[in-house]
Amino acid sequence: MVTKKKLFALRDKKKFGFTIPLSDIITIGKREYEIKIKEDEKHGTYILWKNRRYPVEIIQNKQNKYEIIFNDIGYNFTVETPFSLKRKQVLSKSKGKRVKEKIVSPMPGKIIEVLVREGSDISRGEPVLILEAMKMQNEIQSSVDGVIETVNIKPNMNVMKDDLLVEIKIK
Repeated sequence: MVTKKKLFALRDKKKFGFTIPLSDIITIGKREYEIKIKEDEKHGTYILWKNRRYPVEIIQNKQNKYEIIFNDIGYNFTVETPFSLKRKQVLSKSKGKRVKEKIVSPMPGKIIEVLVREGSDISRGEPVLILEAMKMQNEIQSSVDGVIETVNIKPNMNVMKDDLLVEIKIK
C-alpha cells in the first residue's frame, strides 16, 4: 500500500498543492489540472500537459528550497508539509513582534571561524559562523534578515550548548 503525503509548493506567497507520490492531478489555487511527469533519454525530464512537453531541470536544491528551470523560465520555491506551512503562517504573523533574534549554540564545540561583524547586514540563510563539534564543522546560519548587533564569540573559543553566540536586530 502506497501512503500519500500532501505537500505544498510556495512561490511569491502563492500556494500550489500536490501529493507524493505525484499523481496525474495537480491543484493550483482551487483548480485541478491533469499532468504527467515523464523522463526519457531524448528529452530529459518534462511535464506533459495538454499534449505539450514542458522541460524541467532542477538547478539547485537546499533543504526544502528549490531553483528550477521550467519551460526555459527560472523559478524559486519552497516545498512545505501541512505542519511546516502552518508553522510558517504563525511565524509570519508574529514576525513584526520580535525585535531581536538570538543565535545560541546548538551543541558544545569550538568556534572555528566567525563570518560576520557587528553592524553588518545579514540575510536569512547566510552563514554566521563555523562551529566544530565531534570533529565535524557545522555552518550556523541566520534565521532572519537583519543587522548583526553583538558578536559574543571569537575564533578558537569553546562554547557550551545554548551559549549566546550572536544577536541580530531584525529588519
